Amino acid sequence: MTTDAAPKPAARPSSLPVKPRIYSGIQPTGRPHLGNDLGAIRNYVALQDRYEAIYCIVDYHALTHVHDPEVLRRQTLEMAAALIALGLDPERCTVFVQSDRPEVTELCWLFNTVTPVGWLQRTPTYKEKRANQPDDVNHGLLTYPVLQAADIALPKASLVPIGKDQAPHLELSREIVRAFNARYGVTFPEPQAVYTEAPTVLGTDGVKKMGKSVGNTIEVLAEPDVIRKQVMSMVTDTQRIMRSDPGRPQVCNVCQMHRFFGDDYEEIWEGERTARTGCVDTKKLLAERIIAHYAPARETYRELMADPVRLRRILDEGAERIRPIVEATMTEVRERMGLR
Repeated sequence: MTTDAAPKPAARPSSLPVKPRIYSGIQPTGRPHLGNDLGAIRNYVALQDRYEAIYCIVDYHALTHVHDPEVLRRQTLEMAAALIALGLDPERCTVFVQSDRPEVTELCWLFNTVTPVGWLQRTPTYKEKRANQPDDVNHGLLTYPVLQAADIALPKASLVPIGKDQAPHLELSREIVRAFNARYGVTFPEPQAVYTEAPTVLGTDGVKKMGKSVGNTIEVLAEPDVIRKQVMSMVTDTQRIMRSDPGRPQVCNVCQMHRFFGDDYEEIWEGERTARTGCVDTKKLLAERIIAHYAPARETYRELMADPVRLRRILDEGAERIRPIVEATMTEVRERMGLR
């Protein structure tokens, strides 16, 4: 919790936190896979000590494609349990569910009134989502970026952790904030990117980015036998036909993943190049290392899912922690816009 800072120049939004405040939203897709952890969650964990970190499970966003209430509730709790199990500490950061702070929907509507429709229609994400679900092109898909901007602006976060490929998405949030500030006076900081190391993790097919919609994931919090089966299904070097053929670790997805699970990956790569080891050997070793690495997280995840009252309490405390911040924001916004 932060206190109001000393008076700032007029060009600076009011009520900004003393410590830099960082925000990121996470879709409630259930248990995260290896790509989620390597590409995002590990960075969230590292950032929670450097910033006033706020991590939100964005269930409002999920409503654009998840329409089963029970599925949404279950996946929201699964994601919360997984984030905590993988290293987010509710004592060192804020973890909450988006719909537990409904002020964001009010701010989204107010941002809608300063956002040109053309900005939204030309966003690549809208075109992509429309193509992915042609039978469910709901209005939420179009205004999705406005809700994202409201997510960031509501707690007056000035920083957003992203990979460089996500920079265009954040730029639209900046434009929306800029449009509001220009019309009603400087109220919000324009969010800046905190670029993180976010490797592109290919799925078990070795071709497409790992994702549940593709079905090429490694579920790190699953039972060990499930992880073994998924890893053993991975495509390796397609030109290595015989066990005695030299391998090409630079193009082998299994060899690339070994970089994240031990500092001896160069030795493993050399074994592939010289055919001292085969692809099956390398996959078996990777599976066991993934299982061992995530064993503590797997146990914590099981404990949290077995105690939904405790998990819900953690999320409630997170939503309550930011309540004074977001209520102050909305009081200021309503005053600036002439609302009661």
